[in-house]
Amino acid sequence: MASVAPLFQSLKVGSLTLKNRVVMSALTRSRSIQNATPNEVNVEYYRQRARGGTGLIVSEGVLITPQGTEWPYVPGISTDEHVQGWKKVTDAVHEEGGLIFCQLWHLGRVSHPDAPEQKKAGVPVYAPSAISARGGKFRFLEGAPGYQKPTEIDDPRKLIEQFRQAAIKAKAAGFDGVELHGANGYLIHQFLDTTSNKRTDQWGGSVENRARFGLETLKVLNEVWGSDRVGVKLSPSGGYNDMGMPLDETLETFRYFISEADKLNIAYFTLVRYLEMTDPVIDGNKRGTVHDVVASYRPYVKNAKFFANGGIFPDEAVKLVSEGTSDAIVFGFLYVAHPDLAKRIQFGKSLHPEATKLGSLYGAGGSIEDQVLGYTDYPEEKYD
Repeated sequence: MASVAPLFQSLKVGSLTLKNRVVMSALTRSRSIQNATPNEVNVEYYRQRARGGTGLIVSEGVLITPQGTEWPYVPGISTDEHVQGWKKVTDAVHEEGGLIFCQLWHLGRVSHPDAPEQKKAGVPVYAPSAISARGGKFRFLEGAPGYQKPTEIDDPRKLIEQFRQAAIKAKAAGFDGVELHGANGYLIHQFLDTTSNKRTDQWGGSVENRARFGLETLKVLNEVWGSDRVGVKLSPSGGYNDMGMPLDETLETFRYFISEADKLNIAYFTLVRYLEMTDPVIDGNKRGTVHDVVASYRPYVKNAKFFANGGIFPDEAVKLVSEGTSDAIVFGFLYVAHPDLAKRIQFGKSLHPEATKLGSLYGAGGSIEDQVLGYTDYPEEKYD
């Protein structure tokens, strides 16, 4: 592998300076077993990854309001208890010299009305339009049902206000910024995509109208945080959670959205490349829209930093950064088994044989002791 030095140059991102260009992606790990509140095991997990030299940590997706996820024990950011739990996490990251953004997450139509957290919320499953996603299995519910038809939200501004309140709480919890989850078929993505958004009002139809929800959400995050502490994650190829438009429509939609979001002077974009492993087969065909995400959208980012994500290993990461194709690299699954991933890359340490095995990605419930397995029990190398 070529010299890894390009990955270990500092990088100005908004008003922050990252010590290197190794970014940890949001990874749903399902370990917040009490009231969706981060606990001592979560604190240790994030502390390890900050100690391991990560330039920027993006938290797992954090629910802005109780929702019926496919994965129990996903953390929230809607109560004072959540704030106090996350404050312990952010303190630990800062004690290790790290930076951490809170990824703000609303599932939209891929929540389930019978999931405990959705029942606790006392509201229907809201989405841009009353169109169910195909696929999905809620294995913790009897019969492992698939997605259900959601309720069309009457006024999307109600959901934007939930993002505002979550951003305020994330600030109180000590995060360094927020990332809007606009990828993987969740709420922001659902508004952008014509297969999930059939509205005929100002929130649907034209590219400008479908982009409005995400752009207005970014504006309220900017109001709370300042644009230099706000990022957004997008996955134009779709696939996951039954998303995807024809290529011409995909390019038009995401180029417009990225161009307009970039004018808001946000700190960064994370663009997820097409990954076959996350593209389901529906009705006998792969669901996603295969295209070169980096080449298709990189030229439309003029002001913000550009982060590439999706199936990237260290050798390719060096190439992308050294060529100027990406300002930093967002690693996801490699962080499951490597709390010290950044230092391993920097000092030429090998990756674990189980680096890409994902059996421990999601928690199994039970006690705190059970949550440690496959979560905080991976060894760290010694770096003298």
